[in-house]
Amino acid sequence: MRIRPLAVVVAILFAAPRVEAAETCDVLVYGGTPGGLSAALAASREGASVVVIEPTRWIGGMVTGGLASTDVGNEKVIGGIAREFFTRAAEAKAGTPMWFAEPKVNMATFKAMLQETKIKVVTDQRLKSISRDGDRIESLMTSDGIRYEAKVFIDATYEGDLLARAGVSYAIGRESRDTYNEPLAGFLPAPLRPRTVEQMAQDSPSIGGPKDAMNYVHGTPAKIEALDVAGLPLPGISNQWFEVGAGDSRTQAYNFRVIVTRQPENRLPFPKPAHYDPMRYELLARTIAAFPGIRFSKLVYLGPIANGKYDANAIGLVVGTDHVGANYNYPDGDEKVRAKIWQDHIDYVQGFLWFLANDSRSPKELQAQAKEWGLAKDEFTDNDNWPYALYVREARRMIGEYVTRQDDCTQHLTKPDSIGMGSFIMDSHAVERLVDHDGSVIDEGNFDVPVRPYHIPYRSLVPQKKQCENLLVPVCISASHVAYGSIRMEPQFMILGQACGDAAVQAIHEKKAVQDIDVAALQTKLREQKQVLDLPLPPGSAAAKDLPGIVMDDADAQYVGEWQASSSSGGVDGMYRHDMNQGKGEKSARFELHVPKDGKYEVRFAYTTAPNRATNVPVSVKHANGENSITVNEKLTPAINQAFVSLGTFRFTADKPAVVTVTTMGTDGYVVVDAVQLLPAE
Repeated sequence: MRIRPLAVVVAILFAAPRVEAAETCDVLVYGGTPGGLSAALAASREGASVVVIEPTRWIGGMVTGGLASTDVGNEKVIGGIAREFFTRAAEAKAGTPMWFAEPKVNMATFKAMLQETKIKVVTDQRLKSISRDGDRIESLMTSDGIRYEAKVFIDATYEGDLLARAGVSYAIGRESRDTYNEPLAGFLPAPLRPRTVEQMAQDSPSIGGPKDAMNYVHGTPAKIEALDVAGLPLPGISNQWFEVGAGDSRTQAYNFRVIVTRQPENRLPFPKPAHYDPMRYELLARTIAAFPGIRFSKLVYLGPIANGKYDANAIGLVVGTDHVGANYNYPDGDEKVRAKIWQDHIDYVQGFLWFLANDSRSPKELQAQAKEWGLAKDEFTDNDNWPYALYVREARRMIGEYVTRQDDCTQHLTKPDSIGMGSFIMDSHAVERLVDHDGSVIDEGNFDVPVRPYHIPYRSLVPQKKQCENLLVPVCISASHVAYGSIRMEPQFMILGQACGDAAVQAIHEKKAVQDIDVAALQTKLREQKQVLDLPLPPGSAAAKDLPGIVMDDADAQYVGEWQASSSSGGVDGMYRHDMNQGKGEKSARFELHVPKDGKYEVRFAYTTAPNRATNVPVSVKHANGENSITVNEKLTPAINQAFVSLGTFRFTADKPAVVTVTTMGTDGYVVVDAVQLLPAE
């Protein structure tokens, strides 16, 4: 992980010569992303004068620039301006489902909302310099030489350019496991996730394939040779290994979210990039060869949006539209460095799609499938139908008053200064591809781990007070790489943007540093604006902390194979996991609990029942006297509080853990695990 502390950054803060301000306002938002526009709308609606400066030609960031299949998580946590926007976008055009409007409709919706205010929007102007007065930003100058003066500034860029110029500490890359005691942190080689030829030859459900087929294909699906004929790694693969859990400055992969369609009247062929290099796609060719009959929808994730269009994204496979390893210099890069990386990503993603449709190493059947798809010619019409925005999933992350970390998303869920909530999985795309010990390729740095809805604290939106007193940050917030994997979704950025906009106005009215405002008053304001600051457990749920005895939730179990988290039926702490009714015999869940003293304990197992559950779930209990096997019928409602069944009473000792293991061999339906409870029986 690379950290830029104040002492290092101050050296680059040469202020521009002082000139008379051409523009003054109460709140200046740098970055016309969804988070920035939400901040601007919130501040303006509270009576502040607002200027938004967007470095590119287009407002709306990823939501207007390609990401139309919104990463929602638990939609109940999305309120306020975020829900207002997505509702208006869905209502703007017939046939538009909530959360999945076309980019052009999202653009029109943002413009309509802005036109209802007096917000001034400036596009195609980059930050050139800033001027400070002590611990406060006084003004900034854009590339055209215009100086903007404001009382409070908001950095809503994906890159954190204003916070860096202001001398605020930030991190790039990954913390080590030891930094915040995060199991997912640092260098993290991913295990092989084997897939069958039959699985890869099925179309995904998102485009009409079998309902039980895979939509996402995470990880490395087979042993695929990583070296060329000279014994060197293929393009995009590294042979450098580090200690597991070690921190570094590498960043998860970027791509473009390409809007595609198979409607002939609105379809343009995938373009061949200006700098096409077929050797870039040797790993893709080998992956295709490993799975005869592989489908286009198993190489590109196709997320359905409105009106016959799809948001084409990386599917999670070891090779895809993610340009792995090509973005390490982007977060701290200057304009020229970033422009080069941006163009390289265009070439890579266009080349990937062109390869599938045209290269001789792509089988004829696969070429035919790929040619059924193409760019939507009614999107991005002023940009050659290519998405406006590079998907910068992560760049700089502020080190502010509080750093949100992994256990804030899984264990310590509540915060006294909550200003919004997150709920999406902790999701990191691959950081590297590696040559494994046997010469095959594996991916590194990717994880997709469920969370429970959690509070996001106001302290993570503000810098350390000694560094800057009038800056708020709703996008590059103060969070570890692991926690940011969940927070980095556009609805959350909009939630945080609204909080920043309100906080900015409050800081002006109270004449205080942003770190010193009355957070309780901010929370009251946000609730009035229908922001969701807390979320009760679903009906039928119980909180693990309120249950007697020793309780381990499914979030803390150890898993073999891929299990899906769900909250649709409640469960302990509002979530549970299931085996997706796939990979029978290849999956297990292990609960390891420690008793405080020797004695007999009743062992209880929790699951959520439904008609599609297995009737013959194998559960084993390892205790002081040996091991017992029990079969659980999950179609039956649990006998104890409609949540738990008793597995029996057994003797345990304090020096050895109680181990409850759930397996899936031979099961005849979905296998669900929710929690294990030990109750003293003597």
